[in-house]
Amino acid sequence: MGLFRGLVSLLVLFLLQRSNTSLVRLNDNGYEDLVIAIDPGVPEDGKLIEQLKDMVTTASTYLFEATQKRFFFKNVSILIPKNWEGSPEYKRPKHEKYDQADVRVAAPALPGRDEPYTRQFTECGEKAEYIHFTPDFVLGKKQNEYGSSGRLFVHEWAHLRWGVFDEYNEEKPFYSGTSKKIEATRCSTGITGKNRVYKCQGGSCTTRSCRTNSTTKLYEKDCQFFPDKVQTEKASIMFMQSIDSVLEFCNAENHNQEAPSLQNIKCNFRSTWEVISNSEDFKNTIPMAAPPPPPVFSLLRISERILCLVLDKSGSMSLSNRLNRMNQAAKHFLLQTVENGSWVGTVHFDSTASVKSELIQIKSNSERNKLLESLPTKASGGTSICSGIEAAFQVIKKLTPQIDGSEIVLLTDGEDSTTGSCVDAVKQSGAIIHSIALGPNAEKAVIQMSNETGGKHIYASDEAVNNGLIDAFGALTSENADPTQKSLQLESKGLTLDNDLWMNDTVIIDSTVGKDTFFLVTWEKQFPSIFLWNPNGTLTEGFTQDPVSKMAYLSIPGTAQVGTWTYSLQAKANTETLTMTVTSRAASSSVPPITVNAKMNKDTNSFPSPMIVYAQVLQGYLPILGANVTAIIESNSGETQVLELLDNGAGADSFKDDGVYSRYFTSYSENGRYNLKVRAHGGTDSARRSLQYPLNRAAYIPGWVVDGVIEVNPPRPETNEDTQAILENFSRTASGGAFVISNVSGTTNVPLPDLFPPSQITDLDATPEGDQINLTWTAPGDNFDVGTVQEYIIRISGSIIDLRDNFDDALQVNTTDLSPKEANSKETFAFKPGNISEENITHIFIAIQSVDKSNLTSKVSNIAQVALFIPKADPGPDESQPNPNPGESHPNHNSGVNISTVVLSVVGCVVVVSIILSTTICILKKRKSSRRPRTEF
Repeated sequence: MGLFRGLVSLLVLFLLQRSNTSLVRLNDNGYEDLVIAIDPGVPEDGKLIEQLKDMVTTASTYLFEATQKRFFFKNVSILIPKNWEGSPEYKRPKHEKYDQADVRVAAPALPGRDEPYTRQFTECGEKAEYIHFTPDFVLGKKQNEYGSSGRLFVHEWAHLRWGVFDEYNEEKPFYSGTSKKIEATRCSTGITGKNRVYKCQGGSCTTRSCRTNSTTKLYEKDCQFFPDKVQTEKASIMFMQSIDSVLEFCNAENHNQEAPSLQNIKCNFRSTWEVISNSEDFKNTIPMAAPPPPPVFSLLRISERILCLVLDKSGSMSLSNRLNRMNQAAKHFLLQTVENGSWVGTVHFDSTASVKSELIQIKSNSERNKLLESLPTKASGGTSICSGIEAAFQVIKKLTPQIDGSEIVLLTDGEDSTTGSCVDAVKQSGAIIHSIALGPNAEKAVIQMSNETGGKHIYASDEAVNNGLIDAFGALTSENADPTQKSLQLESKGLTLDNDLWMNDTVIIDSTVGKDTFFLVTWEKQFPSIFLWNPNGTLTEGFTQDPVSKMAYLSIPGTAQVGTWTYSLQAKANTETLTMTVTSRAASSSVPPITVNAKMNKDTNSFPSPMIVYAQVLQGYLPILGANVTAIIESNSGETQVLELLDNGAGADSFKDDGVYSRYFTSYSENGRYNLKVRAHGGTDSARRSLQYPLNRAAYIPGWVVDGVIEVNPPRPETNEDTQAILENFSRTASGGAFVISNVSGTTNVPLPDLFPPSQITDLDATPEGDQINLTWTAPGDNFDVGTVQEYIIRISGSIIDLRDNFDDALQVNTTDLSPKEANSKETFAFKPGNISEENITHIFIAIQSVDKSNLTSKVSNIAQVALFIPKADPGPDESQPNPNPGESHPNHNSGVNISTVVLSVVGCVVVVSIILSTTICILKKRKSSRRPRTEF
């Protein structure tokens, strides 16, 4: 085997924060630049726009009162699809884009599933991705099931903006309360209602009291909480804002810390108002004295993409084969990436600028090939970036007097001290500047332009093996295009070959893609031999050679055959660098393709704070589970780290099986820029579509109790399957941009100090077995989720808050026989609960802390709880009826002063352990520790 200096192509990108996040900003208590985007697949309906206006207007007033007169919606842009009819009141968007919209109005992920939800996979207190409303919900067709759209928008806005969670839990709708009753999971407990089972069969529907499950001692699976229509309780919006009396978020005084709500689980038992009060929004405002004005709306209709390439041909572009590599990338962009219907022109600049092509609308390959002729062939002269931008403005103005929303792709490799002179003019123009910095010298004023105009700023290295420039241009698909029209990257790979002159691999084309499939091969020295076989084993010929640009390409006519394509490239020179790039589009406009989106949790960071890698694998809005997802992170000096990303709900991953694959990254080797690329593969019968409901979906109102009588709504549509198998392989690659690390010691050959503790355990669970309690959890690592911890500390208390706030003072369980496993393994531990000296306790609470070899401790885990009573069920008229369901019992009103059963629950999961307390003898003893006093039993 030869020496492979480039094991895999790494995209060298730095996407500034403003390019891929919300435009919303808070100004004088009002939220500005909120973007609501209507999906291109939504049929035209003028009522939808009016209903969106009504929803936001109602929400603004409700938000203002709910936040104690602090926040309201000041101005909102509604992004209208290009395929809707034009109107004189519609304007052209400036920086507003569908991909970064705060609210998306799109068809449901599955037919009939109109539940509103927020795509949220980051930590408590961090902003979420977007809100998804369906057209039927916005049009008011689901008001009975979800209540006022304006009120619900405030509920979802709290998810999106402040990172709070729901105060209900559909998987754990009931729990054993200190009231010694079975309580509905809610906040506050002042919300009243009835617990009932509503069943329909053969056109006949009945309502009956809920039965208890003999194992959990909680209500059966079909039991639902029906709230009273008339209430006096004001909290909480994150439980059920549809109740007329609810006007507030739960606060520290009325927050229900017992309930297994997602808010308690994710935010460490803090109320939603406590989290909101700790936000930057809250800290930077004071209550208003007067009511706010109504929101101002702008209607923006997406139109054809207008884009001008502004390409540097100065003398320094002759270094490191830069000019040729720029042409390779620009040709791939023009041939494959830019969408049909786009207007594209080209400008060259050195010390002056020249227009090489006026704007041409791309309708076929004829226009694309004509634009290829406008690329530079020789590098010479100085650098005047402002001249190039000004020339591009003049090109655009010949087509339209309004530059708003037009895009300029600026590629330059050098510094230009005069660039700052045109920054203000660029900002005022309304154009979007995407800049690509080739090589190490990035002009700071160019970065500022991209940041201020909502564009992308991209770094591309001089290493051809990284395929950086091709990938950089490939990242510039239209952010307003229909997803089925976008070019998707299936593969991007490069190798430098020395002894073994063959580069062999495969590319998978799945059934969701295949249209406009494009294979691109580049080289540095000599044209290689290219062999490409389709899934049937037939040799595919017809590559177009471009010896001047040192590239060859092949476009597969029609839809490419589904399956594994195999290629072999034979270099004709020693120390040759070859690259292979494969892109495709959706096979059908009616079937969304599988996509991968990657990002880091921060753009900049300082050692020893960890970074988190996120990769979403979706088909439309449906998560893809079971994929093999890896992150490849390269430092500025070329050192590469490979991480397996996980969707296991542990460590950095917030929710299991939500299609978001995550992992901590702590292997910092130097200061400077690190670049991220993600690969996702799905194998036959392994990856599958998730048909489960979104984890943060809005609460469905099953019905209301009116004058003691339950008035029901139609049952919520549910699927009988959780997942659906994907019976084919797929592969995708995606760039996640770059991040900058500082504060790493500059001492060479000296390992960094161990400052990374184990990650927090977030999935502590329990099951009964005889007279003992079995705990299970996912093992953390020595450094967050890598390695193996030294030991676990398990403590118990009679108070959730005491255990949370004073963990070190709680009683400790003897874990001498517990030997930690490697990170991400499943841990189990059994112990017999003992006596606690506290008086009048109703529950025992359990938590775990991990310790690594450097004596660093993790955060305290989620808290498990043991109820010391059999909870009472609601009385019902059908208690004397036979019980047709094994494992379920009639409501039981005998609570235990004489305790014969201990009910164990992890916040959100209730189980039962039968224990004869008279025979359970526990001896409390103390022993000394070098770290802290420890009390064991």
